[in-house]
Amino acid sequence: MYDIFLQYVADYSGLTLTEHEIRLIADAFKPKKLRKRQYLLQEGDPCKYLSFINKGALRQFTVDDKGNEHIVRFGIERWWMADYEAFISGTPSSYHIEAVEDSELLQVTKPGINALKISVPAINFMVDKMNQRSYITHQQRIHSAISNTAEDRYTHLMETYPAFLQRFPQNMIASYLGISPETLSRIRKQLAGK
Repeated sequence: MYDIFLQYVADYSGLTLTEHEIRLIADAFKPKKLRKRQYLLQEGDPCKYLSFINKGALRQFTVDDKGNEHIVRFGIERWWMADYEAFISGTPSSYHIEAVEDSELLQVTKPGINALKISVPAINFMVDKMNQRSYITHQQRIHSAISNTAEDRYTHLMETYPAFLQRFPQNMIASYLGISPETLSRIRKQLAGK
């Protein structure tokens, strides 16, 4: 269960873990399984864990007053899921996180990850690199949402994260892109005809 995560840490940090460090990681990270459509987190609940996805797919979303879902994030293998604001600040979550497929996760608490950052240099490097990449990705997503056409956003998603198009239903892809399912269908037909 830990092999994928340990390889992820090595890949991100460029460091080799000692047996002692591997034991510390295994003690801090606890396995969790979710069935398809099961919630990892619901709006209003505290976000007590960072969750590393070993297997499966999840989505993070809000629901507006009219009952419309707005997906802000997808996660697949070797990705992390959490409401980071709620996790860091201790405030109630603004989001729901739901399994789109049966999923296997490794979860760590805030005290757990903070202790690992001190005692396992590879974890500290990994977290630093993750934070940098996350910031860049969020900045790019905001820029795309306010500057690019719906077709450009879909094309970028197709080129950058092609697995999303295979793993998530079209209505979820449309929500993630901020467009209607009908608009997505029209864009897909146009692109297929090119």
